[in-house]
Amino acid sequence: MGARARAAVERLLARADIKIGGGRAFDVTVHDERFFDRLLREGSLGAGESYMDGWWDCDALDQAIDRVFRAGVLDELPRDWPTIVTALRSRLFNLQRLKPREVGEKHYDIGNGLYEAMLDRRMIYSCGYWPSATTLAEAQEAKLDLICRKLMLKPGTQLLDIGSGWGGLMRFAADKYGVRATGVTVSREQAAWADAHKGALPVETRVMDYMELGGRFERIVSVGMFEHVGYKNYRRFFETVASLIEEDGIFLLHTISGNQSVTHPDPWFEKYIFPNSMLPSPRQIAEASEGLFVTEDVHNFGPDYDRTLMAWHRNIECAWTRLPQFDERFRRMWRYYLLTMAGTFRARSINLLQFVFSRRGLKNGYRAPR
Repeated sequence: MGARARAAVERLLARADIKIGGGRAFDVTVHDERFFDRLLREGSLGAGESYMDGWWDCDALDQAIDRVFRAGVLDELPRDWPTIVTALRSRLFNLQRLKPREVGEKHYDIGNGLYEAMLDRRMIYSCGYWPSATTLAEAQEAKLDLICRKLMLKPGTQLLDIGSGWGGLMRFAADKYGVRATGVTVSREQAAWADAHKGALPVETRVMDYMELGGRFERIVSVGMFEHVGYKNYRRFFETVASLIEEDGIFLLHTISGNQSVTHPDPWFEKYIFPNSMLPSPRQIAEASEGLFVTEDVHNFGPDYDRTLMAWHRNIECAWTRLPQFDERFRRMWRYYLLTMAGTFRARSINLLQFVFSRRGLKNGYRAPR
């Protein structure tokens, strides 16, 4: 294709006012002419892999992605084989249940040092809450406190955290609100870090699949985990939570959400960042919870994730010299991950939603904190 492919890509990018070889921060510099054919042939996978390979650059990748999404450029790309294959795999197999621990092994277990360099001191790997915050640490603490207030936590409350990560939410809730907390994660590295930093707080982290859980809890929370559940398992997830929560309990679900219902992941993100993961839509969440829960509140603060991701990006860019175990291709992969996500949130193509559910409806109603 050669020249034709270049001309086609230039026309597509022109819709977003992005130029090849332009002088603005969001313009694209192409170092290898094979990029154009690869983009048209392989879609998002080709775009991401060619960036990792150093075939192209953009000084403000987050700005370029924002422009691409707002201009609808991706809608004009031809159907590519990686997307077709990914969609077929998702249709034919329940990959989230066949390989429930894969995302832990390939993403969260790559080394706590990377996450210590990128995240705040509490190791919170989810969207911060920025209305009054000026730093990442303040935004994450504000988010944790918001969750605790929405859950109406009190001293002695039994809290279950599904997808508890490095245990930051459990430690905060135990320290500030006096709860007793149990968390589950599929990452051994996360669990080890959480255990090493819990001190004397009444918190426990288990390495296990959420569907293996038993017992009853007054409050349940899940932050940044539902994206790994998969559309075939949304209903089973809510059924599991319903079986674990007390009749007068409260469940808070914090998840990235797409504006449209999908049944397969993005090929590049599925291969390199979050295996077997996909973003639920509000409709899919509503259908999965129907008849099991009453929706007490829905809160969208998606733009705050843009700011959170840019803070993570700044942190990790400053820390690369202290992370010699990661090569330049990994560095470009991680940069692409953070900046494309930031641009996608900025374009409002994806959002961050917090749902508050009760089993039968809270007797005196619910007044959601903000």
